[in-house]
Amino acid sequence: MKKHLLAIAVTALAAGSAFAQANDTLAKIKASGSVTLGVRESSGLSYTLGNGKYVGFHTEMGEIILADIQKQLGLSKLEVKYQPVTSQNRVPLVTNGTVDLECGSTTNNAARQKDVAFAVTTYVEEVRIATKANSGVTSIKDLNGKTVATTTGTTSVQTLRKHERAGGIDFKEVFGKDHADSFLMLETGRADAFVMDGSILAANISKSKNPADYKIVGEVLSVEPIACMLRKDDAAFKKAVDDSIKRQIKDGSLAKLYDKWFMQPVPPTNTKIGLPLSDATKEAWANPNDKPMEDYAKK
Repeated sequence: MKKHLLAIAVTALAAGSAFAQANDTLAKIKASGSVTLGVRESSGLSYTLGNGKYVGFHTEMGEIILADIQKQLGLSKLEVKYQPVTSQNRVPLVTNGTVDLECGSTTNNAARQKDVAFAVTTYVEEVRIATKANSGVTSIKDLNGKTVATTTGTTSVQTLRKHERAGGIDFKEVFGKDHADSFLMLETGRADAFVMDGSILAANISKSKNPADYKIVGEVLSVEPIACMLRKDDAAFKKAVDDSIKRQIKDGSLAKLYDKWFMQPVPPTNTKIGLPLSDATKEAWANPNDKPMEDYAKK
């Protein structure tokens, strides 16, 4: 009987420890000596070069955050595991513990804040329209009767629908499984336009065979704060992530990182994306915060 009770106690203790670690990412990292960084395969802020190599502004910033956390925890070595995520699975992979920190191109919004937490904003995105240079499309009203691509699981889908209702225009929506797939629809004529974050559009255009064949047009459809995503109710881990980002802003290293990935030639084609730091992003860096996109819409 005593052995049985002891077994129950040990099991409960183990379960309690596992639960505690699931809600204490710093403890999990320290105990395991490893951390999993969520990355993207075809985003403007995070993308792959193939063979398990991930690069980009947000990927490199995330690696620096984890290096700072390694120092904070006094670890001589920290294994960083890279987990590709998509627009559809990014939130579940963070909430179920597969990914500890996701630094891709995720918009901080009120709906997602019910399930996850966000670090301070590091990029303020403007949702725009990309089209063929000879398409004649100059604004969203010109999309009436056209086929418009966007990516499954992104907030651009909601933006597209909102503008469709507001403008009284009618267009056919087609959905790419990722951003590269959505751009391919535009490239191959299966879509007349691709609506998405400006950085993603600019990056895909810069990597295309003939960048001059495309242009970004029309009004800004939405302003969205982009931030690294982490599990909710983990104040110590959020503080460590936020502190690293604020340090990178303060010492100018984040600005240098932005210049490297948006104003200088980048792999794999050594083409410049050519997207200067926007006033909205400068404002976010000057006053670090984790406000959702709904707060930006109130302005």
